[in-house]
Amino acid sequence: MPPRAASRLTAAVLAATLAAATACAAGPEAGAVPPAAPAAAPSDIASPVATPGGPTSAPPAAVPATLSFTGKTLDGTAFSAADLAGRPVLLWFWAPWCATCASQAWTVAEIAPAYRDTVPIVGVAGLGEQKAMKDFVTEFDLAGTTQIDDRKGALWRRFKVTEQSTFVVLDRTGRVVHQGFLDGEALTRQVETLARG
Repeated sequence: MPPRAASRLTAAVLAATLAAATACAAGPEAGAVPPAAPAAAPSDIASPVATPGGPTSAPPAAVPATLSFTGKTLDGTAFSAADLAGRPVLLWFWAPWCATCASQAWTVAEIAPAYRDTVPIVGVAGLGEQKAMKDFVTEFDLAGTTQIDDRKGALWRRFKVTEQSTFVVLDRTGRVVHQGFLDGEALTRQVETLARG
């Protein structure tokens, strides 16, 4: 892409992100948009790994491009989305000052533990300060649900998320089957449907 076109595209994306971020504003970070940075190119499929000292009983699930990313959780633990390959996954993009996110947090906290092994829900915290994000997790009892610290916005850009609260729903193959808002009932139905297969 010519440098001028890339510059215009970056400016357009930042403008759209800023406009969307202020739509759910309730705090001083409302206009804070992570600066654009080039996202790393994901590999489409991870190489199978044999079990040391013995045969493999089944090859590991192929890692789709959508799950070829790593990060750190809000508590500093390393996270690899590749570990979720072969299962449907919900990525929940939220901000700590967003009232809509707060209302959805109750549903996430309620259903996530029951589906942890079949349909993991992974929070992607952005557009705020780490302390506010941790406070949000504590307030809404989300400590048992993986919460990625994405203050730099890398995953928000990767999945082209321009507003919070957004759910990106991936099927077992890693294909995006929904991206956008889900209220509590729709979220619960989506998770139940994915869990059935």
